[in-house]
Amino acid sequence: MFETAFRLGKKRFYDTKKFPRGFAKSGDFTLAEEDILTLYGETLSGLEAGTLQPENAEEQQFLKVLDNPELAASKIEKAWLKYVRLARGRKRFHTLNGRNKLDASSDDYTDTDDEPSLTEEG
Repeated sequence: MFETAFRLGKKRFYDTKKFPRGFAKSGDFTLAEEDILTLYGETLSGLEAGTLQPENAEEQQFLKVLDNPELAASKIEKAWLKYVRLARGRKRFHTLNGRNKLDASSDDYTDTDDEPSLTEEG
């Protein structure tokens, strides 16, 4: 895949609560990001939670990125930040119906005599 000093997880990482069909099938992650999350997710989760201690410079850099996301440079760091944003952030809901209804007195959709119509001869 690519060279990294991150430890592989002891088992594959899945989030069946937020992504029950898998990371790639959610439509939010690429296949490469899915590979990163499933292979390294357990390690990244442990580092974030403090149950694992960093063993190398890349893992120490990852901890710095958690505090300052703008420092993210590697694919692993960016994939984890994307996962955190989507899994823990607020889910967006899109609807075709808006909350605000048009005001009947609005001038946006009323006919005016200022513009000539096609039937008038001018």
